[in-house]
Amino acid sequence: MARTRLLGLPSGARGRYHGTMCGRFSLTASWDEIRRYYDLIDAPMNLAPRYNVAPTQTVPVVRRTSARECEAVMMRWGLIPSWAKDARLGARMINARAETVAEKPAFRGAFRSRRCLVPADGFYEWQARTKGKQPYRIARPDGGLFSFAGLWERWEKAPDGAPVESFTFLTTTATPELHPIHPRMPVILKSSDHAAWLDGEVAGAHPVGGGAGDETLVAIPIGTRINDVRNDDDACIEPAG
Repeated sequence: MARTRLLGLPSGARGRYHGTMCGRFSLTASWDEIRRYYDLIDAPMNLAPRYNVAPTQTVPVVRRTSARECEAVMMRWGLIPSWAKDARLGARMINARAETVAEKPAFRGAFRSRRCLVPADGFYEWQARTKGKQPYRIARPDGGLFSFAGLWERWEKAPDGAPVESFTFLTTTATPELHPIHPRMPVILKSSDHAAWLDGEVAGAHPVGGGAGDETLVAIPIGTRINDVRNDDDACIEPAG
């Protein structure tokens, strides 16, 4: 069973919430770590550690090839539906609610046939307090990789004619331990369910268990450097003083 520990959260705190979506995450693992975790077939990627991934930025996601192998592809965060007239719509599609993803026009096609895994080793939420919003980094205790349940799409209406591949990831009700920080959290897949998700064998309101999957998570209060998307270094994840 997944467990979450909140470090630095006042006892009994309930708080107000910053936004309704998961809008930042981190991926600091090396290419070798990612390749081994997903058993990838790809040639090496030159990946810099990302401590503050923000919407519209490009990061690697994992999907099936036609030969049913796993490949890593760089995609833009914020799914641009194939029918969209403007790529800017993708900035509003950074998350998809697990409860409604099968019916929403922007996501239902991708939910049926274009699923992916979004590698991450942390995500961020903000809790409103009397002295301002407190950011938290939520991660495994060992800092290891895990996977968000994602969807991807190819948009072919760019003015220059170049197709744009983009992704979103699913969110669900937060675990009771995380709910004092934010009522929603990403759907984190069990590693044993990666194949079932990619192959479309899972449906329903809470795909593959929802919530934290099989991961133990810790929520650590960090400094406000993470608030600025221009900051992307290891200082972003330093615990709050």
